Amino acid sequence: MSSKKITVQIMSPGLLEDDCLVLGENLIKQWKIPTNHSLQLSFGSFRQSIKVIPLSKVDGVRISQGTAKKMGIFHRSSLRMVYRPHSSTIHFGPLIGVLLSRDYPDNPERPFGPITMFCRELVNACQRQGAFVYFFTPEQINTNSSVISGWVYGDGWKRTTVPAADVFYNRLTSRKLENKPSVQQFMKDVKSSYGSHVFNEKFLDKTEVFDALAHDASLARYMPESHLFRNFAMLKTMCSKHPIVFLKPIRGSLGKGIIRISRIEGGGYQTLTAQVGGTKRQTYPGLAKLFSTLSEKMKTTRYQIQQGLNLIDVSKRPVDFRALVQKNLAGKWNITSIVARTAGNQHFVSNLARGGSLSTVKEAIALSALPGGIKTKIGTRLRKAALDIANGVDTQIPAHFGELGIDLAVDTTGRIWLLEVNSKPSKNDNTPLGGNKIRPSVKQVIEYACYLSGFTGGRRR
Repeated sequence: MSSKKITVQIMSPGLLEDDCLVLGENLIKQWKIPTNHSLQLSFGSFRQSIKVIPLSKVDGVRISQGTAKKMGIFHRSSLRMVYRPHSSTIHFGPLIGVLLSRDYPDNPERPFGPITMFCRELVNACQRQGAFVYFFTPEQINTNSSVISGWVYGDGWKRTTVPAADVFYNRLTSRKLENKPSVQQFMKDVKSSYGSHVFNEKFLDKTEVFDALAHDASLARYMPESHLFRNFAMLKTMCSKHPIVFLKPIRGSLGKGIIRISRIEGGGYQTLTAQVGGTKRQTYPGLAKLFSTLSEKMKTTRYQIQQGLNLIDVSKRPVDFRALVQKNLAGKWNITSIVARTAGNQHFVSNLARGGSLSTVKEAIALSALPGGIKTKIGTRLRKAALDIANGVDTQIPAHFGELGIDLAVDTTGRIWLLEVNSKPSKNDNTPLGGNKIRPSVKQVIEYACYLSGFTGGRRR
């Protein structure tokens, strides 16, 4: 049975008992909801026994102020509703909890700092689609996982008590926070106790991704040679096989700390290291001297050593592509967007944080030196590669992901390569549209939550 979007009216104190719920007669008839015995009301982890009171010409639902407070919702909240006769339960939802790294309670206008606009956009998308979202941090996790002190948006941001959600969206941007025992225990508890779903439940590191995807023969065409960097012998072997080699921090982000190693004329090697202000250039007479320098870095940072690629460029600046891949209303991977990222003048990595610039795939390909026949097919082939890799992650890595940022490259022959898979893609790569417009990437998050929680024609809890 599909769900119906309804508006919740909260009655003034004394007009309706907490164990009563008012529904329109037409809806009661349509769904064959019994009015003569006790039913269950469900909203996330919240459960309450209720009696349904029929009323003609009611379009929506009326609940008591006490019930609304326990649910953490406010007047004229827009929710989806479904009646499941096998359990005699009226479900409201989906209830979505977004786990963020930190909040700023002293700044009620921007309680989540630079991502407050993204959070507002999620709120607006939920109101349109009939869902309810709240936001919380690891500090707001209680020992009792059924109750959370979260942020909601009504007439401004405010903190209130909310039930554990049907679906949790992990937007933690710190591995340290994600690995806190309280956070890990919370995720375990809500899944086992309330059947909650948690997606993007963990960070990915580069070694994990490349080792896992290496088991999928269908992905071999996209995979550069890549290993966890261990010793001098590995550096020597990789540098003898490939004219350019990259060392990438396995837990790095935003291009920070990537080292490009290349042979130079007359012998010796050159390294380029991505730094905040630009690129640091160093030369070495041989690999032994280079490795001794790297050994110091390896004491604090683990690296993935990867085959260098001869990428297409625009005005001698390398170009790569970020695909945002998300699961949709049917629970299937879908391409939300693909953008081209061109490295800044002083950088060899394309990340926006390192001075890179965005353009459309079509614009970047048109400016490249690829042959015309290849140019026309690159867009389609990038989309296929992103979907193939996302499905490979699902198959090979035992964790639940609902969105992935997949970084791809195209070499000068037109071959497509995987650079990186990011389970916490930045929300700044797609500029907010402003006003009340909702980006497709935000809408997709809500649609996948609807799928997971059974508020569509798809999966049922």
